[in-house]
Amino acid sequence: MLNKGKKTCLIIGNPVSHSLSPAMHNAAYKALGIDSQYVFLPKQIKPEELAKAMQNELCAERIHAFAVTIPHKEAIIKYLDEIDETAKEIGAVNTVLNNNGTLKGCNTDWNGAINALLKYTFLKNKRVAVLGNGGTAKAVSYGLSKEGCEVTVYSRNTNTWAQREDACNAEIIINTTPIGREDDGSPLSGAGINKKHIIFDANYKKGGTQLLNLAKSKNAIVIDGLEMLLQQGMLQFELYTGLKAPEKAMREAISR
Repeated sequence: MLNKGKKTCLIIGNPVSHSLSPAMHNAAYKALGIDSQYVFLPKQIKPEELAKAMQNELCAERIHAFAVTIPHKEAIIKYLDEIDETAKEIGAVNTVLNNNGTLKGCNTDWNGAINALLKYTFLKNKRVAVLGNGGTAKAVSYGLSKEGCEVTVYSRNTNTWAQREDACNAEIIINTTPIGREDDGSPLSGAGINKKHIIFDANYKKGGTQLLNLAKSKNAIVIDGLEMLLQQGMLQFELYTGLKAPEKAMREAISR
């Protein structure tokens, strides 16, 4: 049930129960003493329910903003009133702002991914393999291109997926598929991974995804999806509230 009198922010997706976004944002509201004004809640919406939800509850006045996760990042675009130039160029939206019933789409995924990577390495001229071609992959690829990387995409919907083990020829490998998020699978066998690689999985789960655990066993540098969640979430928080995001409180919330 939506909290009466508060600005309600949501995360919509299918599934959405695993998401740490509510814990992260609510911890930020509490840290800044604005938890009496804002609340962040999860809302599962199946693909066949998206159109109806966009026409009804998601454009309601009480919905201040919402984050968008798999599988809606691309599909949601046709239901929005406005899309900022970056999200339009990417072709995917992960953040929607409700301004008196006018819904505007933005994208903080690309900044989040790049900020996470820059904590570990410089990016200019790096060879990067991106596994997947959905909304997250498009945002990540956009950011990498802006940083001057050489990007190769392995899409599950094309014959490039059969050659995905070639991703190990790159210096950085980024998994944006849901493989490993809710199962014990890995998009790569791990045979070609070595200690010179940086392996970044946009997924996160307790105990680590199989891909990251394989990479750790090869002494590769690993980046968990929690870092991207934090980095893009801080940017979302600032769009939602106009306040500087309390990084420490948000990091602690997802670490717990």
